[in-house]
Amino acid sequence: MSGLTCGRGVGGRVRELAAWMVALIVGAVTLESTAHENAASAAELRVPAFTAYALPDPFAVRISERGGVRGWKGKSQSLNWYGQFAKTGSLRVRVLGRLPDATKSRLQMTVGTTRREATATGAGEQLVTFDFGEFAIEKAGYQRFVLESLNDDGQLNGDLEALTIEGGAVDGAHFNLKERRNAASVHLKYVVSKETRVAAFYSEVTAVEDPIHTFYMACGWHRGYFGMQVNGPNERRIIFSVWDSGGEAVDRKKVADDNRVKLVGKGEGVYSGDFGNEGTGGHSHLKVMWKTGQPQRFLATAEPVDETHTIFAGYWFHPEKREWMLISSWKAPKEGGWLRGLHGFSENFVGGNGHLVRKARYGNSWIRTDKGEWLELDEATFSHDPTGRSDRLDRFMGVEEGQFFLQHGGFVEGMTKYGDRFARPKTGTPPTDLDFYKLPKP
Repeated sequence: MSGLTCGRGVGGRVRELAAWMVALIVGAVTLESTAHENAASAAELRVPAFTAYALPDPFAVRISERGGVRGWKGKSQSLNWYGQFAKTGSLRVRVLGRLPDATKSRLQMTVGTTRREATATGAGEQLVTFDFGEFAIEKAGYQRFVLESLNDDGQLNGDLEALTIEGGAVDGAHFNLKERRNAASVHLKYVVSKETRVAAFYSEVTAVEDPIHTFYMACGWHRGYFGMQVNGPNERRIIFSVWDSGGEAVDRKKVADDNRVKLVGKGEGVYSGDFGNEGTGGHSHLKVMWKTGQPQRFLATAEPVDETHTIFAGYWFHPEKREWMLISSWKAPKEGGWLRGLHGFSENFVGGNGHLVRKARYGNSWIRTDKGEWLELDEATFSHDPTGRSDRLDRFMGVEEGQFFLQHGGFVEGMTKYGDRFARPKTGTPPTDLDFYKLPKP
């Protein structure tokens, strides 16, 4: 869930999650083919410039589908492409771009341990070529193409359109050729009997790798989501949001009153408001610097109040205060039932740093039935968003240290297949320190 809309900031990628959840519920999602749909089969592969990542500052260079790479100046930032090679062999590497008339630019390309330079002279709106010559791909797997400037600081290095590679190693090579540079979103869906009336959903999530623009969702269900987000170097959030009824995707002003979720209560210091643009509903967040490596504890509850309304509430255990606090609670229309479709996920909601690894562990997850019985969630299946189908294959689920983990990004070898099922060792220890009678009232 993204930090831009829908409550993971001021919004998110709810359309994607909602579509994924609906597909899971109706059984319409099929296992994907792991064939590389954009694998190179010709002698030359053209990789758009807009798929590059700027380092060390992902946002210091303008990169877009419409304009390619713009405003790249001086030596402080490099441009980086990542591709997966099925075979070894030679490559000829070129970069196409534009420079002002008569302007010279000298660049350096590094592939593996080999570095080569090239110079081009500007011809206005005409494309010019930086020809870096031959490189050897010495082993199959991911390779990084690093483009650096050898020009003076402040000098325009060139507005770039494409990286082109040709040669024997191109056959079967796989690059993401789309403008979306986000790592694929990854999900785990818990195995729960359809007959179970779930009154509470408890989960512990530990961030292992936490680049900015990451949302680790601990407690997801058919009407909302609850988790933790990295917004920036000095801002983190605990987020709880609930969707409206009615299906409006963009503008909450168009949602009829009887389809709107209504705020019932919220904790101290919690912001609450609306969200739109990708689904609509009620959003809340608490700004708090939760810690990487420290398990964060979440509890989502459902309280049916009549045949057509349920109050959904989110509680987070504050590690410093050593107490449960209410994030917020919302009265949802056209419900009257319990929590279902239980899942967790990890999302990279801004693509500028989609080359980085994101990883979290999901452990000691439980549900509490309407009869007060605790049941452990020790089985789950893996899925991913459309980006993971063929564009970004670095997406994983597994079990380590007795917990499920989700990992995505980093252009790491291997993958987990859509639909793979995993079981973790049972802890046998429900959250018995959680006294429902002492929780803040929703």
